[in-house]
Amino acid sequence: MDPLKSILDISASGMLAQGERLKVVSENVANASSVGASPGEDPYRRKTITFEEMVNRETGVSTVHVASIDRDNTDFSLRYEPSHPAANEQGFIKVSNVSTVMEMANMREAARSYEANMNMFEAARRMRSQIIDLLK
Repeated sequence: MDPLKSILDISASGMLAQGERLKVVSENVANASSVGASPGEDPYRRKTITFEEMVNRETGVSTVHVASIDRDNTDFSLRYEPSHPAANEQGFIKVSNVSTVMEMANMREAARSYEANMNMFEAARRMRSQIIDLLK
């Protein structure tokens, strides 16, 4: 197997995985302030993403892929807002279990990982171009 092709495959899979992670994070942030529409109804539940390693049997190259996108089952927090239509008898509403601070940290980490994979992809592409120039 061409080592430069392996680098391209690995970095491309990393960019795809981190792109999916950014989609999940952005959905979480967009719904962070949601509440249940009626008393007893649950608000938006935070999504989590899990990655797994996959090995191409032909080439032996290990790549990363999304294993699953699940729901975070941590408890919802309660906020006292007796005038809200979704408030229970005590005046509390359920608030989404999304922490915007945590999501922003996840977004920054995913963006940096995406950037690192993109830099590796570009480096492999430049090396391949230089090899072709040398062979001319």
